[in-house]
Amino acid sequence: MAIEEKLEAGSLSLLLIDDEPSLRRTVRTALESMGHRVCEAANSKQALELVLRQRFDLAFLDLRLGHENGLDLLPQLLFATDKRLHVVIITAYASLDSAIQAMRKGAFDYLPKPFTPDQVRVVLDRSNLVRGLKNRVAELAERAGPVDATIELETREPEMQRVLDVAFQVAASDATILLRGESGTGKGVLARAIHARSRRANHRFVTVHCPAMPAELFESELFGHVRGSFTGAVQDRDGRVDAADEGTLFLDEIGDLPLTLQPKLLRLVQDKEFERVGDPAPRKADVRILAATNRDLEAEVKAGRFREDLFYRLNVIELTIPPLRQRRKDVLPLARALLANLPRQPGKSVTDLTAEAEAAINSFVWPGNVRELRNAIERGLILAPGPEVGLEHLPGQLTGVTGKRIEVGAPVTLDELEAEHVRRVVASSPSLDDAAATLGIDPSTLWRKRKKVEPKENS
Repeated sequence: MAIEEKLEAGSLSLLLIDDEPSLRRTVRTALESMGHRVCEAANSKQALELVLRQRFDLAFLDLRLGHENGLDLLPQLLFATDKRLHVVIITAYASLDSAIQAMRKGAFDYLPKPFTPDQVRVVLDRSNLVRGLKNRVAELAERAGPVDATIELETREPEMQRVLDVAFQVAASDATILLRGESGTGKGVLARAIHARSRRANHRFVTVHCPAMPAELFESELFGHVRGSFTGAVQDRDGRVDAADEGTLFLDEIGDLPLTLQPKLLRLVQDKEFERVGDPAPRKADVRILAATNRDLEAEVKAGRFREDLFYRLNVIELTIPPLRQRRKDVLPLARALLANLPRQPGKSVTDLTAEAEAAINSFVWPGNVRELRNAIERGLILAPGPEVGLEHLPGQLTGVTGKRIEVGAPVTLDELEAEHVRRVVASSPSLDDAAATLGIDPSTLWRKRKKVEPKENS
């Protein structure tokens, strides 16, 4: 096989499994000249050790490995890699029967020896294309929804525009980015927009919601585990890091990451290495890290709840998204954009907001930020008989908002002040339990207070 130029499709990580050293050497030289990374294995044991330790895009597997049958190794390779590895069978003993067996067992392609560089190029290009399409489908499936979330990033405010300018400027790099801001400001939306503008856009964007799972299960979810490593681990399982390989790993609410896992995440950020639960063998992951938090991480570091070294590793590029109350010029345009793009019930035609509704939306402080505004517009679309969303179709906290502004020091009663505080905390909290904890009351008390201050919402 002659030395060839690099493939336009880009560099791949390849595994060459063949018991003939001279053939491995020749093929490796050719593949590396094309710009690919190549590892070698002479038998099934070496091959399995390699695929368990690092990720490969494609493997060339000889049908005869000395006394071993390559077709017996094929399903083991696919199982160990969750069927993400493309395996190309190569053989000097090509036959229709062996080709059919190989394809039935999951082989990606079949090459008879001797093969030419052009044949290899075609296989690699097709593998790259199929992988890109699968990743794109997975990405679109994750993003699938009734409305393009990027409309939430459209802005007329200089401060928000500066955040977007920096975000999109650094998107093409692999720099780690820490997104800061209150709940509901759109940190996840901006993270996806950064990924979409990066060189990793055709690979997966994988989200890990740090507060969403028990600490004892978090390590397995993030890094994966091997069979028998704990009760219920009935088979090997890759984690979110593996799923994000060559793509972007988004750690949402990183401030809630258990302290015991922070050294392991630090190793991933620093060295791109990690270990599955129950498996001492280090694994590599080519992932770009984006993280988001609504917490004061500096205060968390001082309190000993967040590692200082991890904080500085994550905080290479810091972007703070302003709350919606500081984006006053964006409120009405965003409300109208959501109204135009959110789905509506069949047979209903809602196209506008009444002047009263617009005034209330524009005057409200939106403690829950863009997420709360989106929920309010969605509610209006459901309740409005059409063609306009009126004030009566919006959430109860907007009723009367055009009359007087309720804030500390304003000429309002303590009951009005408490009611407004409860509404804002509930709107900006991920759950009622979190809201109750912030208010310093139990959830049942919060439920009673909400019944009192929002009778229309709870009747």
